[in-house]
Amino acid sequence: MAGLEGSRRGCRTTQGGGRAVNQLYSIEAEQSVLGGLMIDNSTWDQVADKLSVDDFSRRDHRFIFEAIAALSGAGQLFDPITLKEWLDGHGKLDEAGGLAYLGTLPNCTPTAANIAAYAKIVRDKATLRQINQVGTRVVELAYGPGETSEKLSAAQALIMSIDEQGQRGGNGPVVISEGLPNELDELEQCFINGGPVAGMKTGFIDFDDQTTGLGNSDLIVIAGRPSMGKTSFAMNIAEYVALAGDGVVVFSMEMQRTQLIKRMVASMAGVNFQKYRKGELNERDWPKVTDAVGKLQKAQIFIDETAAISITELRARARRLQREHDIKLVLVDYLQLMSSEGQEKREQEVSSICRGLKALAKEMNIPVIALSQLNRELERRPNKRPIMSDLRESGAIEQDADVIAMLYRDEVYNEDSPAKGLAELIIRKQRNGPTGTVNLVFRGDILRFENYAGQMPDTNTVQHPKKYTGGFDYESVN
Repeated sequence: MAGLEGSRRGCRTTQGGGRAVNQLYSIEAEQSVLGGLMIDNSTWDQVADKLSVDDFSRRDHRFIFEAIAALSGAGQLFDPITLKEWLDGHGKLDEAGGLAYLGTLPNCTPTAANIAAYAKIVRDKATLRQINQVGTRVVELAYGPGETSEKLSAAQALIMSIDEQGQRGGNGPVVISEGLPNELDELEQCFINGGPVAGMKTGFIDFDDQTTGLGNSDLIVIAGRPSMGKTSFAMNIAEYVALAGDGVVVFSMEMQRTQLIKRMVASMAGVNFQKYRKGELNERDWPKVTDAVGKLQKAQIFIDETAAISITELRARARRLQREHDIKLVLVDYLQLMSSEGQEKREQEVSSICRGLKALAKEMNIPVIALSQLNRELERRPNKRPIMSDLRESGAIEQDADVIAMLYRDEVYNEDSPAKGLAELIIRKQRNGPTGTVNLVFRGDILRFENYAGQMPDTNTVQHPKKYTGGFDYESVN
């Protein structure tokens, strides 16, 4: 110990504030990281993805770490002399303690071999300081104006932000041999099942066959113009998954929970939605409705109707539900109605939301289905089948989505369509598989899509626009 104390002579370690405050800092660990990097530049790779400038509690240490990162990024060596030159050139040398302090840092390091352990201490202390700061903000929220539910959501979002930052660096590279047993297990499961559907089944046979099911960690975007049936299609999937025994959470920003429940009951019961909504049921309908309600009562379907929910709040709630109820599918209706915390332009906002949804799918290791609107410009084309460029704020969606499928019903635009009661699910992007079209039946009276084994009639003729939007004489189908 005497030798260690001697080696640390000249190191400034005072922080002040007493024992409680010192629990939030480790000046020794910060000095050991900086000194260790100077002793052995190659150790930079052990800390570069674990630490950031803001993880250091002292201003001088932040400047020194910034200089090390800059020199490393430029492929240059860093030691007290080169760091002094960089800091001096950027007008930060005096604030970093000058050459005298830079020269003491290598002596403050017991051994560069333990730099990963020192970096973990620095990161852990930074997290504790964030918790302390968030705690103060949560207290301010509690005493401030606003609804309790809004305050709770804001507090959860603050805690969630700490958790996300704490995951910096992820798990790092994993040798391929560790993943091969899982690959063989999946292949064997496909063989046992007699087919290629390795992911989550949706109940739509041709769609499952073409995509091999909804893949874990996949972001699946279902897009379409109003009245095409996006919500109905997504809720049909949610129903199938839930009745198979898996938990589903639906974030509905367009419809209230009561509306979704009505639609699900009518769809499952196979009764006319308008008659159900008005209570005009006959004796044959009641047993069907009762049976549907009984099945839904046993289903693990959670509905969050928060309007304009932020991506941070959505991720926090989804992860909490997964911990408590083992959620296997997240459904978002629809992504353009979500908000982000920043003040970016709309395209940047949608980009942030898409990245957040893809990150959520990876974090939870489950599929995330996000519904999306399409631009109205397609209405001006003779052929109104949607293409990728029809996606609103399409750049971010195209980049982040693993699967993009677009719903098209010819009867919405053509009164005399030979494809009445039919729908096309056009797969425009599939990261790990082919594109193509899946044909479906759409029973608009009960808001239900079904499998279709027949041949789709030719609808590639001159189109005659209708005077109304939607294929039915009641409110637009979503």
